Amino acid sequence: MRRTDRLFDLIQILRDGRLHRAAEMAARLEVSVRTIWRDMATLMASGMPVEGERGVGYILRAPITLPPMMLNAQELEALRLGVRLVAEGADPGLARAARALAAKIASVTPSQPEAEGDELFVFTGAEATRASPHLPMIRKAIKAHERLSITYIDPRGTESHRDIRPLQLAFWGRVWTLGAYCEARGDFRDFRVDRIVSITPTDEVFAPETGRNLADYKARQALGAAES
Repeated sequence: MRRTDRLFDLIQILRDGRLHRAAEMAARLEVSVRTIWRDMATLMASGMPVEGERGVGYILRAPITLPPMMLNAQELEALRLGVRLVAEGADPGLARAARALAAKIASVTPSQPEAEGDELFVFTGAEATRASPHLPMIRKAIKAHERLSITYIDPRGTESHRDIRPLQLAFWGRVWTLGAYCEARGDFRDFRVDRIVSITPTDEVFAPETGRNLADYKARQALGAAES
């Protein structure tokens, strides 16, 4: 049995929430107790909510939020590519999380053949680099429904100051955009994050209002796409 398959089976055994002794699991999987000890250490190090120790047993202390999945080669490649895209992206918080996730994926999946290594995918862009300082604050404001005050330079080089309701971040391969309701214009606007000079939190929380919320913004986007 491959180690990745054995780790998967161990997770299935632990999903019942009961305490399982290493000897019991070793007998079920037809491996040595030492092998179970090493595998449980791997699961713990990967972040699985497993507790226990030799001579006592092991238990899953929290439910696994994602059901176990068997991925084919293309699905696994798509997962790795998506994680790497976030890991090399401009948002430092998400990048750290993606790198940690990549390590967990690598610990329980087969290694990539050399021909399918990281050199096949390169993510670059000065726009994303310029956007990076603003992304954590924008994400936090979107979740908290907090108004932001921004200084922005439009494509003509004109600088303006706006009070906005941030609604949605979008990544277009190289460029991040922020969909927002602009208080000054009384309408929705899309701002390129790399053209934002500065952002100031206002500590003002806004309640979703008809005509100014995310659903209305998406409806406007869909209408524009249909008319183009």
